[in-house]
This record gives sequence, C-alpha cells and structure tokens, in this order.
Amino acid sequence: MKLWLIRHAAVALPPGLCYGITDAPARAEATLAAAETVAAALPRHVPLWVSGLARAQQLAAALQRLRPDLGAARVEPRLNEMDFGRWEMQAWDAIPRPAFDAWMADFAHHRFGGEASTQEIIDRVAAVLMELHTSGIREAAWVTHAGVIRAAHYLKAHGPRAIAGAHEWPERVIEPGACVELGF
Repeated sequence: MKLWLIRHAAVALPPGLCYGITDAPARAEATLAAAETVAAALPRHVPLWVSGLARAQQLAAALQRLRPDLGAARVEPRLNEMDFGRWEMQAWDAIPRPAFDAWMADFAHHRFGGEASTQEIIDRVAAVLMELHTSGIREAAWVTHAGVIRAAHYLKAHGPRAIAGAHEWPERVIEPGACVELGF
C-alpha cells in the first residue's frame, strides 16, 4: 500500500508554542502554497483522509479545489495530533524540566500534559493503517500532523509493537505543508 503523508501548512501562532490538539488555524498563504505543491505530487483519484483539526482541513479543502478528482475527504479523528493537555499553548521552553523527564522515563505510556501518551498515538495510527489494509485500499493520502507522521514512520520501521523508548521515535519530520510517500 502507498500512503502519502501530508503535513498541514504553517500555523498562525507565534513560534515556540506547544500546540497539539489545539485547533489552531494554518496561515492562508502557506496553505495555498502547500496545496499547489502537494496537488502536483498526488496521483489521480487517490482517496483523501483528513484530521478533524482546522489546519489540516484547510489544506484538504485547498487540495480539493485544485484537484476535484480527489473527491470528498474522509474526516478521521484518529489522524488528529497528540493532546498535550495542560501544556497546550504553553511555550515549550516554559514547560518544567521534570515534566519532560517524566515523559522520557516512560516515553510509551506517560501522558505528557495529562492527556495522551505516545503509545496511544501509535495505536491510533496503527488502527487506521490496519483499516486501510483490510479494506483493500491500495493507496491513500492523509492530511495530518507531525505526531501522526512520526507514528507512521515508527510503524513502518518497527511494526505495531510498543515503543521501547524515545530513542525509537523518529526525530525528523517533514516541514509544514510538505508531503512524503511511504510504502506499507
């Protein structure tokens, strides 16, 4: 199966903020530029799935305007970004060091910010991938977020097992508004 992972465009927020599940909009000009680039990369009639968050839906809508052959996007909440709980909309450098230390000590299961764990996002993404696989869909495009894209890369490398620690979590992720193809 081929999967095109598309990260939403740059958000209209100050740099350095922790924003996971926060429904922050993307910058309009960045969304248009991303749609133009990504539209040229996607195959015709590829099924489009999109996170439930506005910044991803903005890019999906812009893609559909440029590429009507993509059809209606399927809104899939399991493609939403991680929920960082009480750390949402806080400056990353203002989050207390002990909060990061606790997360790194139990990277798989600690709920950083009190809401979601890394393993939960991996499991969500694995469930969507399994659904695609069992449905017989041979290719799809997801308009989503950095955490989901990292989880997909993790699953490609390690399969659907529990993550052993932060050392297995992909460090690099595509830039906002970019697209990468993965084969599963």
